[in-house]
Amino acid sequence: MRIIIAGCGKIGTTIIDSLVKEGHDVVAIDDNNDIVTEISNIFDIMCVCGSGADHETLSEAGVEKAEMFVAVTGSDELNMLSCFIAKKMGAKQTVARIRNPEYNGGALEFLRHELGLSSAINPEKLCAQELYNILRLPAAAKIETFSNHRFEMIELNLKPDSKLDGLSLIDMRKKYQGQYLVSVVQRGDEVFIPDGNFVLCGGDKIGVMATAQEAQKLFKMLGILQKQARSVVILGASKTAFYLAKRLLAGGHNVKIIERDRKRCEEVSNALPGAVVICGDGAQQELLLEEGITQCDAFVSLTGMDEQNILISIFASSQDVPKVIPKVSRNELMFMAKKLGLECTVSPRQIISDVISTYARALRNSLGSNVETLYKLMDGQAEALEFKVQSDFKYVKIPLKDMSLKNNVLVAGILRGKKVIIPSGNDVIEAGDRVVVMTSGYILHDLSDIIEA
Repeated sequence: MRIIIAGCGKIGTTIIDSLVKEGHDVVAIDDNNDIVTEISNIFDIMCVCGSGADHETLSEAGVEKAEMFVAVTGSDELNMLSCFIAKKMGAKQTVARIRNPEYNGGALEFLRHELGLSSAINPEKLCAQELYNILRLPAAAKIETFSNHRFEMIELNLKPDSKLDGLSLIDMRKKYQGQYLVSVVQRGDEVFIPDGNFVLCGGDKIGVMATAQEAQKLFKMLGILQKQARSVVILGASKTAFYLAKRLLAGGHNVKIIERDRKRCEEVSNALPGAVVICGDGAQQELLLEEGITQCDAFVSLTGMDEQNILISIFASSQDVPKVIPKVSRNELMFMAKKLGLECTVSPRQIISDVISTYARALRNSLGSNVETLYKLMDGQAEALEFKVQSDFKYVKIPLKDMSLKNNVLVAGILRGKKVIIPSGNDVIEAGDRVVVMTSGYILHDLSDIIEA
């Protein structure tokens, strides 16, 4: 499938990397010749130097044959204009990155309709949502949601002295009864889609599929349930910080934002009257201590520098802050952060890459099901996908135990109407269901791909 990416910054490059790995015919557009040359050398794809809103540039990129056009430059206005022109020239689907809060209110639906946008994505807003989910259940390292928050995939790091150390999944279900499913395990560099005989070890990272209520019950039984983070200190008054603070304030949380740019402080203070905004350099440990970092429930570092976010988060951890989360965009630094003891990080680049990959797979195939949601888990080594089952799906009414599922594939959840099902071997898939599948080592475009040919 031909997909054109206009804008090859950090997010654009991450999207290109993901789509190339999935075998798409990707064309990159950027107005910086050095960047175009670098992208061409790294990915061996067609690249065009020019503006995504230029007719000749789009024509050279073959926009009239594009199934999908994605504009992720640094300018919202240029992204919207590029998508509008691309649509007029024949691109079937157009997606624009729109970050400005002024465009993300009631005006967004109007803009989408008038510009013919298939979708508008806001990495900062999506990142803020992920952060909010984690602060709601601080024991989790990561939380991904499905079916309008009916299901959650919760990543949890098992401590060396975990109650689950040495337990098989069968024994775990007997000892800690509830509606949940351990659907993926990362041990060192290996990832497993486990069966009931799999034995957990301290140090594992596990992915648990459950509703929010069942996850809290499980965490309570395991003795790791932490209270919601009611007092949150945010370093850096970025767009992500704005969206997160707005969501936290609406939920009744206490929010303090530390930002060294006075003008930005005034803007945020006016936009978020419920937040305490401190003008100062958060890299200074004395300032953090003066502002009560040792008394807060959570510290979130959202500056524009990964290195600074990591280092200051390490300091916050040393002060026994219960939950510390840095924003880290670069993969190599994300792995480094985890080795330094920061179990929980967020990456806007990866969030947007997942969104675009979901969209691309949904366009590519619809043989009885559609990809609704896709998340990369366990450092990108596993995927959780949500499918909407159509009436012509071949394998309806067949018990899961009678299906010849591929190795490293697991049906982890079924939503039937309002009924949430954590499936056993006797459960079946029906038309209209939403089905969540865990996999490692496969690229699934359709629910039928889980069956061994």
